[in-house]
Amino acid sequence: MATRKDVAKLAGVSEATVSRVFNNILPLKQETKEKVLQAAKQLHYYPNTLAQNLATSKSHTIGVIVPYLPKVRHLLSTYYFSEIISGIGDQLASANYGLQLIFQPQDQFRNYTQFFSSKKIDGCIILGSHDVDGEKFAIEELHRLDLPYCLINQTFQTSHFHYIDAKHQEGSYQAVSHLLEQGFERIIFLNGPKTYSNSLDRLVGYQDALHSRDLKMNEHSLFYGNYSRKSGVEKAKEIAPIIKEFDAIFAANDRMAVGLIQGLYDQGIYVGKDYAIVGYDDSDIASIIHPTLTSVRVPFFKMGELAAEHVLNKVNSKVTETMQLKLPVELIVRASSNNQIERSFK
Repeated sequence: MATRKDVAKLAGVSEATVSRVFNNILPLKQETKEKVLQAAKQLHYYPNTLAQNLATSKSHTIGVIVPYLPKVRHLLSTYYFSEIISGIGDQLASANYGLQLIFQPQDQFRNYTQFFSSKKIDGCIILGSHDVDGEKFAIEELHRLDLPYCLINQTFQTSHFHYIDAKHQEGSYQAVSHLLEQGFERIIFLNGPKTYSNSLDRLVGYQDALHSRDLKMNEHSLFYGNYSRKSGVEKAKEIAPIIKEFDAIFAANDRMAVGLIQGLYDQGIYVGKDYAIVGYDDSDIASIIHPTLTSVRVPFFKMGELAAEHVLNKVNSKVTETMQLKLPVELIVRASSNNQIERSFK
């Protein structure tokens, strides 16, 4: 079995530097981090002291790791995070466990195992995980040490990680198929970042729905935002000049849909009059905005509950098998996808 000394030798650094990397003690040069991580991966080295420490005591606290985004205000009040965290909290409360929020800066070296010792948690649930440098390695470390964890709304290809997700490919297919059934065949797709598996799933569902009608995806119909309302507003500037070429829009979440509606409205282009639109998530705003927004309902609260249940079972040694579950979604049809649009600019 590889040791810290072996990693240090292969990476050409001191053992102290290896410890600094795995304990995220700053400052550290990015080049040094990468050398140590690559050496550790090559040698299949993972610190085992955490597992030993966990065997001796429990904190009765589960950590919920969320992304820290300095420029995003009120992140936890968004429907996505609030619903999932509420589901987690409800399940933990029923088991007399506490919840500790842990903010993970997106540009910081990832080492999730450190939270088990420094934050004194018994397990963790990771929100906002995506396929970026170091992420898969950090989760692999959790898995190899058999620490109690679960990902929510993110999967990795060829991985055996524990996760709770939704059937986003199916949801996207339902959304686009609905628009096609309403007679809209020229459909813009505003997707989320490619680093999220749910974005990739939605893209496949979008393409599958088009192919089911022998339609090809127009390369000019695909746009990418970052799941924020602001990105929807910004993408409206790109979509407005070409909107005459299309008659409907599918947005990968309601926040981008609302931002897009707002941005197009500011340019004199109106939902329900000039184009139809379908969102995703079925957040509270979908039934409040005018016209009301057709959207795909995702069971975020249930996803949080099931993730917490799984982690608690791992903590209490009640489960050994890998949890990989995708929950069904449901299209909720409202006024925004009505097929009676007037196309006033024709």
